[in-house]
Amino acid sequence: MACDLNSDLGESFGPWPMGDDVAMLDVVSSANIACGFHAGDPAGIFRTVKAAVERGIAIGAHVGYRDLVGFGRRNMEPTREELFGDVIYQIGALQGIAKAAGGRVTYVKPHGALYNTIAHDERQAADVIRAILAIDPGLVLLALAGAPVVEQARAAGLTVVEEVFADRAYMPDGQLVSRRQPGAVIHDPETVAQRVLVMARDGVVQAIDGSTVKITAQSICVHGDSPNAVAMARAVRKALDEAGIEVAPFAPARP
Repeated sequence: MACDLNSDLGESFGPWPMGDDVAMLDVVSSANIACGFHAGDPAGIFRTVKAAVERGIAIGAHVGYRDLVGFGRRNMEPTREELFGDVIYQIGALQGIAKAAGGRVTYVKPHGALYNTIAHDERQAADVIRAILAIDPGLVLLALAGAPVVEQARAAGLTVVEEVFADRAYMPDGQLVSRRQPGAVIHDPETVAQRVLVMARDGVVQAIDGSTVKITAQSICVHGDSPNAVAMARAVRKALDEAGIEVAPFAPARP
């Protein structure tokens, strides 16, 4: 049995650090790397990509709304042309950086508000899917497990991997609890590690109301921007290793 472990990285900006990318890269198998719209600057993104290449970690374009101030977590309504162009621009930028670092982008994971919006918004999802197909139809889309966008993207011809979140609370319908609500983020590493084991092994997660929700956990995200992110990622990796679950990228680098 195998499962991917991913994290959002490359989000530091100039002198303002965000997370510990190098430490996280020693734990995860895939790195969702900021492309400059919600976070990250070119020099910092290059450092993170280079470190990922050196460790054989899969590289994904973490595309988002053009929202540095809001860290890409504010809902937006770009036009079809704007969203299409913005996604192509971000993927292309990371492809250039990855090539310079000796690596290659193999997948796309939308960030924050864009991720949550396209999970159910057919129009914005179509624009993101169209952009990925236009720049490289071989790229894999990493999307929220069980959301309508999964089948929409597959119907359009994309390979889709379904993702769950190690440290986020779930609603009874399988959606993420809004970050505006208390209890949306789980902070205890051991609690998170045990939840991940159940997700990976049994394909279920306990919702915030105590009910059990079925999920497909092909990839598990551990966020890289929380104060105890590295400790949490290490606890999750340790639990998976001890359970005999191989941690491996779903989209390894292509030649």
